[in-house]
Amino acid sequence: MHAYKQLLRDGIHAQKIQLSITNIRALKSVCRRPQSTAHSVAQRMQRDKAQITRALNDLIDAGLIKKVENPTDRRSQLLEPTSKGKKIKAKLDSIESQAVEQLTHKLAPADLEAFLRISQAMADNVEPPLISESKETP
Repeated sequence: MHAYKQLLRDGIHAQKIQLSITNIRALKSVCRRPQSTAHSVAQRMQRDKAQITRALNDLIDAGLIKKVENPTDRRSQLLEPTSKGKKIKAKLDSIESQAVEQLTHKLAPADLEAFLRISQAMADNVEPPLISESKETP
């Protein structure tokens, strides 16, 4: 995991992407699910809404995302990536793909499949339960 993160940091630095990790994660979240709200981004990232709001404001100020009117709830605004934000997301996707390729190019397909399956099972073991699942019914 450390090697993967280092490859990502190196790629981000080489591409001169001047965003914090939180800002990168928030941008990726908005790009993956356009028309998200700040609340939904905070939930997906499992972070405090105030922290995510600051990150989203940074992204808005940088011209990477924009707010649009929410037709179903006038109290909230929807977030969408701008063309500039989509270009940065494409660069990030490329950096991630290159890192994965560098780490896995000598692995046999069966070994890679087993690694991915086991890694997902391990990640699933530490995922917090959904609120509805964690409540006991009387």
